[in-house]
Amino acid sequence: MKVVCVGFRAASKLYYFNPGNLNTKSGEAVIVETGEGIEYGIVKGEPKEISEKEFGKSIKKVLRIATERDIERYNEAMSKRGEAMAICKEKIAQRKLDMKLIDADFTFDSSKVVFYFTAEERVDFRELVRDLASTFHKRIELRQVGVRDEAKLLGGMGGCGRPLCCHGWMQHFEPVSIKMAKVQNLSLNPTKISGCCGRLMCCLKYENDVYQEMRKGMPNAGEVVETPIGKAKVMEASILFAQVKTRIIEAERTNDSPEKLSSDIHVFGKDEIKRIAKQGQGGKKGKGGKKGKRELSEAEIDKGIKKALSEDIIEVITE
Repeated sequence: MKVVCVGFRAASKLYYFNPGNLNTKSGEAVIVETGEGIEYGIVKGEPKEISEKEFGKSIKKVLRIATERDIERYNEAMSKRGEAMAICKEKIAQRKLDMKLIDADFTFDSSKVVFYFTAEERVDFRELVRDLASTFHKRIELRQVGVRDEAKLLGGMGGCGRPLCCHGWMQHFEPVSIKMAKVQNLSLNPTKISGCCGRLMCCLKYENDVYQEMRKGMPNAGEVVETPIGKAKVMEASILFAQVKTRIIEAERTNDSPEKLSSDIHVFGKDEIKRIAKQGQGGKKGKGGKKGKRELSEAEIDKGIKKALSEDIIEVITE
């Protein structure tokens, strides 16, 4: 089956449509049939062949390549968005609803208006819909979105000085965790690793797989390793250079005296050192002769959680 990808908003999800005998080109405006009715979209990329059997469902058709009249009609509908936003904000204030209006969108045939908003909690907007329907004399739809979707709709500039990825090219969001920042040795200061939306930056995901691969076999700061000149404690690990900065252990810790480290810093490559297994790892075996971890009691777990909470909440979230 011959298909083309069509997008409806900036960085929106792309949908497959059947162009039929139409000779569509990338960047060309088209009128398509959707589940919501007739819509105006932009072709993304050249037509391609896919297996109808593998796709598993029918594909809506591209009705026609947009004419000058279609483009004028679309621009006319988009020009009404500002007025629609102002009216909706006024109605929200009158109803004293705890919601933040973000954007408004008209369908191509102007038969429906869609309003996007954010809110801390669920909002009962039934009365608001009635007010808007009586004002616009059209079908009204209100969609509650999250803060990441808000940034995607509105756009802006990121801390890198470039337009937001979610608004420019990202079609969907991927999960991002604080562990990704830790693997990349980034500051865990929320203001430095959070985007305009207040959530962790999407770009933490971009290089995470590479860092995960390069981090294999690398010791953590504070870990004891074997080096060509003796046991040493890791002061810093550089994943990109595959090197560790260490200080040689001149005297190990005893009950009477603390651990003594050399004043000089020694740098070794990842292949030059050997990690030392911690006590209790690799030697004990569980039932059936297999290696395993000892099960903790509820009291031990509670004690560990309380200790971790008092020391570093980020560690608890990561684990």
